[in-house]
Amino acid sequence: MVAAGVLTLDDVLDLRAYERVRADYRARVIARKKDRRVALGPLMTLVFESLDTVRFQVQEMARVEKIISDEAMQTELDIYNRLLPAPGELSATLFIELTSEEALREWLPKLVGIERAVGLRVGDALVPSEPEAEHAAALTRENVTPAVHYLRFAFSEAQVAAFAAAASVVLVSTHPAYDAETVLTPATRAALLGDLEGTTKPLPLG
Repeated sequence: MVAAGVLTLDDVLDLRAYERVRADYRARVIARKKDRRVALGPLMTLVFESLDTVRFQVQEMARVEKIISDEAMQTELDIYNRLLPAPGELSATLFIELTSEEALREWLPKLVGIERAVGLRVGDALVPSEPEAEHAAALTRENVTPAVHYLRFAFSEAQVAAFAAAASVVLVSTHPAYDAETVLTPATRAALLGDLEGTTKPLPLG
């Protein structure tokens, strides 16, 4: 059973055991991730992370890299656990989806600061994004943004209650070079409310 808020070695299958369940587990994670993937305008997608999405990434990384030692696996867990949301918080990976060198050269300089310019509008209030601390500290270029960011949205108890009761919740970008918004679907709101309330139950691996 996955402990609240963290993945441990006991939550990860070894390579042979994972291979036996991978096809079914992968299909179930992809189905669950569908409600967690939100397009924001024409160039961005956010995937709201959970124990399922993060454990799947860990298992797939171990599979590709042939990780078999506890020490190496713990290193991966230490990295990926930073993506997990705590109760009262949402965590998301933001992808800037540019497919050509020309578009990369045009947009990545324009979008500097995007990691602090995304928010969730709940009623009249905006819950702003904050970059994941260690990822932000590792960024060294100030004139161009990475194509992937790790974001957190910290909610107060009142904001969680408002999220549950609001007529709509809107994902927005307030960046001066990228004005966009997306109304969350009921299925996405339900999934994210489970994260905020700490009630999301992870999928069994087997």
